[in-house]
Amino acid sequence: MREDIATIFENDPAARSGFEVVFTYSGLHALWAHRLAHRFYKRQWYTMARVISQISRFMTGIEIHPGAVIGRRFFIDHGMGVIIGETCEIGDDVVLYQGVTLGGTGKEKGKRHPTIGNNVVISSGAKVLGSFVVGDNSRIGSNAVVLSEVPPNSTVVGIPGRVVKRDGVRVGRLDHHNLPDPVIDMFRQMQEQIEQLKAEVAAIKSKSGGSQEHGAKNL
Repeated sequence: MREDIATIFENDPAARSGFEVVFTYSGLHALWAHRLAHRFYKRQWYTMARVISQISRFMTGIEIHPGAVIGRRFFIDHGMGVIIGETCEIGDDVVLYQGVTLGGTGKEKGKRHPTIGNNVVISSGAKVLGSFVVGDNSRIGSNAVVLSEVPPNSTVVGIPGRVVKRDGVRVGRLDHHNLPDPVIDMFRQMQEQIEQLKAEVAAIKSKSGGSQEHGAKNL
């Protein structure tokens, strides 16, 4: 429990005191409730486990299935709308922001939710759907929809999610707003092309105007 509280102080600059963290952080409450529910789940007391998880969902706005496996120093920031599926596995030092879904893609049996590696940050609104691995030290951008495996040390953005950085400059754990945006990059390229076309049209008009003046003088 002390490690859980220390993790919040490490990741959230707004945390002021241990008392405040223990009594007001819904992500911490959801994590502690999940640990209790997970114990009942492993003993096959499934109904009791689900009752605990549903009470936690009602109180915190965070839904963690009792079957999910969560590592150490796990942190959910704000947390409202976070959903973690039954067969999801989460490594150590993982950070989730509000609205993240770690879910499945259908009614398949067995392993149907993602495996999240160590030291992964998943930003607000991101959806990671399916049975695949998100590699260690990776970053998932806000509102990305990830449907396939993510290599370690990667940055993923967009819908569907695609890797835009790998083994490059490391983005700080809390700098999730500084991730590249492929849509903005595309508009910048279009603007550059428009400016180039404008310059070419202006040059053609200039040449055309000069030719007309030269013809008028000859007349």
